[in-house]
Amino acid sequence: MLVTLKGSHMVKPTEPTSGNLSLSEWDQIGTINHASIIYFYQKPCQKWLTSSDSIVNSLKDSLSKILVTFYPLAGRLRRIGRGRLELDCNDAGVELIEAESNANLEDFGYFSLSSECECLVPEVDYNVSLEELPLLLIQLTKFQCGGISLCISISHVVADGLSMGHFISEWARTARGEQLQMAPVFDRQALRANWHSPALDGFELDHHPSLQIAQSSYVEQLEKTSDAMLRLTKAQVEKIRNRANDGKMGRPYSRYEALTAHIWRCVSKARGLKPDQRTAVGVCVDSRGRMQPQLPIGYFGNAIVDVAAVSRSGELVEESLGYACRIIREAIEKVNNRYLRSIVNYLEKQEDLTSFQDLYALGSNQGPLYGYPNIGVVSLLTLPVYGKDFGFGKEICVRPGSYDFDGDTVIIPSAEGDGSVIVALCLQSGHMDAFKMYFYQDMF
Repeated sequence: MLVTLKGSHMVKPTEPTSGNLSLSEWDQIGTINHASIIYFYQKPCQKWLTSSDSIVNSLKDSLSKILVTFYPLAGRLRRIGRGRLELDCNDAGVELIEAESNANLEDFGYFSLSSECECLVPEVDYNVSLEELPLLLIQLTKFQCGGISLCISISHVVADGLSMGHFISEWARTARGEQLQMAPVFDRQALRANWHSPALDGFELDHHPSLQIAQSSYVEQLEKTSDAMLRLTKAQVEKIRNRANDGKMGRPYSRYEALTAHIWRCVSKARGLKPDQRTAVGVCVDSRGRMQPQLPIGYFGNAIVDVAAVSRSGELVEESLGYACRIIREAIEKVNNRYLRSIVNYLEKQEDLTSFQDLYALGSNQGPLYGYPNIGVVSLLTLPVYGKDFGFGKEICVRPGSYDFDGDTVIIPSAEGDGSVIVALCLQSGHMDAFKMYFYQDMF
């Protein structure tokens, strides 16, 4: 497959903005890179085909309009010392790239590997200075059959998954000529330290590098990774969930808890971990409704907390699926207002945040919860993944732009809306076949 870049446009807001926007410490920890999502569309109707530039012009026009509301995305990051960053809202613009492919739309979709879709993702040059790097990059790729893909990449410093989805929804609404539905809130005051709030004694972040789990015990050489897109029908999802809840009293385990537990156990088996090996699964928890007071509706930024559920491998694979679910739920339930306020207070007390940052670490196994013997599972099950109609029809497929470190996993609802899900996962190549076997075999 050949993808040819046809042009690049720096799109700026239709109205000028300026000023600095402070970031919360929460925005500035973890992996600082661009998160990407790809939308696939069938061949647009005839009205879009009168000119080869009509779709591009529509996207540019609507993008410049919505950037007036989401103006920080047109700015740039700036270092302010002590390992901290702020947003310079300087209207430098976002990059919109035009590309053409000699492939057909049917060559892509849920079951295309990540490596096959890399050419549909805008390339981010992390070699340039941080102050020059666009926060938002978009690539429109036209296929030989007339279908198109739209990949949107947003800096993780300025937006988490919910905020990213918020922006895309409002951009699509603007492109359709509709009014803004929910204004973004950029004020980070709600995530400032409250020194009168109860804190946890001896609090330390789960994903601080000093708490990295058992990386030093990994004696194998890091192999090449490969990825897979595995489908589970609604019946299979329910089978896994029923297994997880067998004998469970009280509130049943959710789809996410059951699927994450299943994936974690299967990966541990596939890797052949020793029984006493500690392994962790990184879990993302949305803090928006867990803080007091709650974050305002439309809060735009990072409000996701990463926590780790930890077990010894022997117990994980020998005990029931419900055992793994219980550990995962315990990790999630500790994220209450006191815990969240402790994070804020703890981070603001840090003289320097550099040790909490993993700059441009995709593809690395050096981060705190990346790679063997751990995994990370991100769920898109409850996010508004679909319905991104930019005026030329609804998407037929949505998939993550990249997941390329050992153990990186994304759970995506299927486009059919029939309760089936797609599990996108990256593992060392030598472990993938065994994982696939356990993944389907162990649900019975």
